[in-house]
Amino acid sequence: MDLTVLHRDDHLAVVDKPAGLMVHDSALARGETDFAADRLRAQFGRPIFLVHRLDRATSGCLLLAFDRETASALGRMVMARAEGPEAFEKDYLAICRGWPAEARFDIDHPLDGGPGKPAKKPALTRFEVLATCELPIPSAGFATSRYALLRASPHSGRFRQIRRHLKHASHHLVGDSSHGDGRHNRTFRMLGIARMLLHAQRLAFLHPRGGSRIEAVAPADAQFARALALFDPPARNGAPVD
Repeated sequence: MDLTVLHRDDHLAVVDKPAGLMVHDSALARGETDFAADRLRAQFGRPIFLVHRLDRATSGCLLLAFDRETASALGRMVMARAEGPEAFEKDYLAICRGWPAEARFDIDHPLDGGPGKPAKKPALTRFEVLATCELPIPSAGFATSRYALLRASPHSGRFRQIRRHLKHASHHLVGDSSHGDGRHNRTFRMLGIARMLLHAQRLAFLHPRGGSRIEAVAPADAQFARALALFDPPARNGAPVD
């Protein structure tokens, strides 16, 4: 039941959250009783302070602190991403329907805060196409289905930002039951890939106690790795292989 630790020191840790595990109790829990926060308090045997959140269906790097001062300092670094030089980097892998027109593109589109929070705020996500694939499966009148493997770097922290930005661009995230495209979700389920294909692959930041650079990378799980193998050239943990 323990989560894999990618980095740990006296003040903070980065762990690898599996897909399907909620980070903490909330109005979206709907009777759920298993939470990453509870597991981590037991695993580390001390209080923890979550610095950011991941959706239940998203896997990968989750950052936490062991004291309020470190948590506050990290939180300020996360909030400052949209304002200037980036001392905090957060990269996701995402697989979407279709081939984006450009190898690198930004989606700058305001988003609300989710249920009960209708006010829209600025939201920016930067994307890079890492690889593409075309499967011999008919879709929407076409003889084949096209997909792209993206690196996504959110520069704000809005509710389900990457998922909603991809929907806005009509490049729906594969496996997303809330904002995705059901036809493509079914295609991947037929291939034995039943999870949402969003993975928080990498965190890099300056340690708030001393300034050393910390970098943590979470490997893809078995189902995500199966999806990566569909791409040409093949991709392993997000890096195309020659």
